[in-house]
Amino acid sequence: MEIAGIISAIIVGLIIGILGRLVAPGKQGIPIWLTLIVGIIAAFIGTAIARGLGYADTKGFDWLELITQVVVAAIGVSLAAGLYGRRRVTH
Repeated sequence: MEIAGIISAIIVGLIIGILGRLVAPGKQGIPIWLTLIVGIIAAFIGTAIARGLGYADTKGFDWLELITQVVVAAIGVSLAAGLYGRRRVTH
């Protein structure tokens, strides 16, 4: 992967993280930086899933790949919110 590919993957990941947070049910009590990291990771995982299932490289825009990435991001944001919220101690 070239540097341009890595940079574009990070940018897409940032957008995926925000979309995942919007799709995830309930209020997520996590900082935006954690949402963005989850989005970047979800973009890579979603692409791997799409490639594994054979629908990553289609003609035109890969809507199924994008949907897969957003679903993975929503799951990741929900998990991160649960873990992050449990980690914080209130006094």
